[in-house]
Amino acid sequence: MRYFPAPLGRADSDGLADRCREKIDTLGWGFWACERKADGSFIGFVGLNVPAADLPFAPCVEIGWRLARGAWGHGFATEAARAALAVGFDRLGLDEIVSFTALTNRRSRAVMERLGMHEDALVFEHPAVAAGHPLRPHCLYRLPRADWEAATRGRG
Repeated sequence: MRYFPAPLGRADSDGLADRCREKIDTLGWGFWACERKADGSFIGFVGLNVPAADLPFAPCVEIGWRLARGAWGHGFATEAARAALAVGFDRLGLDEIVSFTALTNRRSRAVMERLGMHEDALVFEHPAVAAGHPLRPHCLYRLPRADWEAATRGRG
């Protein structure tokens, strides 16, 4: 939660997990739990979501991730996000998937770039973050279906 205004307490965290499960039950997709293959330990979540916040580029489907600090730097976010992109483009037939983060979140921005996403010129103030908070300015990345398909053929 380094790039969020505050960590979630237990009740809020449990509520988030319940909402993720409900979205998956309803839509068949959402933020999925991630576990380390080597030992099956829970390391966070990765997946697709329709953001609830009133964002300047909505409506959209975002790809997102939150991993435990011990899981950072091992390629887990990139690996799981590629699988989520495949669901979005190949199974759901989406035309575009976006991602966004605080301007200062270089790690997530690097994942977005490894996924082949392109930084949009838009810099926006996230409406769920308090005015004046250093994490309020956000950047937007986009991945159109055509770029995903070209990259997937290239990995073929």
